[in-house]
Amino acid sequence: MEPLLPSFRRDLRARAHALDAVVSIGQHGLTASVLHEIDVALKAHELIKVRVFNDDRDAREALLGQIVDALDCAPVQRIGKLLVLWRRRPADSVKPAHKPAPARQSRRKSSPQAPRGVPRAALPRRRRGTG
Repeated sequence: MEPLLPSFRRDLRARAHALDAVVSIGQHGLTASVLHEIDVALKAHELIKVRVFNDDRDAREALLGQIVDALDCAPVQRIGKLLVLWRRRPADSVKPAHKPAPARQSRRKSSPQAPRGVPRAALPRRRRGTG
């Protein structure tokens, strides 16, 4: 994947700030099942965080390189043991536009004097006692 523009990378970092890690790489390292989960998460979310439980900085950097090569994604940011990855969502998996919900009808009960379908102006007005 080609490198990201600095302005786009900045926007992605801002979006990723509120995200939690969705995949963790543990003691067994980068296995086929972990790669599959990262791929599924990228297809679903486009921007994800991956937590690496390894204390060696060079090993984390190597894991990032392996993930980027295997899944054709772009590294956005590395913060300690967190890796932020981005890959454009495929065009065929784009969700259709959200349809607005149909307008709800009022749940207000009609008064006993106003039968359904009769305009309120047609009903006689009640008079209050003058006392």
